[in-house]
Amino acid sequence: MAGTLRVVLDTNTVLSALLFVNGRLVPLRTAWQAGELTPLLCAQTVEELLRVLAYPKFKLTLEEREELLADYLPYGEVVAPWQSKPEVPVCRDEKDQIFLDLAAVGAAHWLVTGDKDLLDPGGQVRFRIIAPAAAIELLTSPEP
Repeated sequence: MAGTLRVVLDTNTVLSALLFVNGRLVPLRTAWQAGELTPLLCAQTVEELLRVLAYPKFKLTLEEREELLADYLPYGEVVAPWQSKPEVPVCRDEKDQIFLDLAAVGAAHWLVTGDKDLLDPGGQVRFRIIAPAAAIELLTSPEP
């Protein structure tokens, strides 16, 4: 693909790319580290990532969480807080609304998610909503 893609990655996608070093989403991590993708960030999405990384089930020390964040946050672009509601559909799961809003306000090319509520937002958006596997396929397929 030519140029850097502006993307919103939902929390589960980021977690999988960060936590599973030999996992199927590692190509996304490689892509943001290579500058092929620019993850869009906002206070709410970063707060959620911090909260989820601290879940006891992951058994991550503070130092390990900081290392994982250092492999993600510096590659992102922070989108300034928005004052008005973007024109996007209302998500069935209100906790996921922030990802649709961020993609709209940040002029994302893609919203990458495995969440069914986000994959089918029930309305038109100006960005592609795709599953992580589809994003990886688009990133790794040769251009025609």
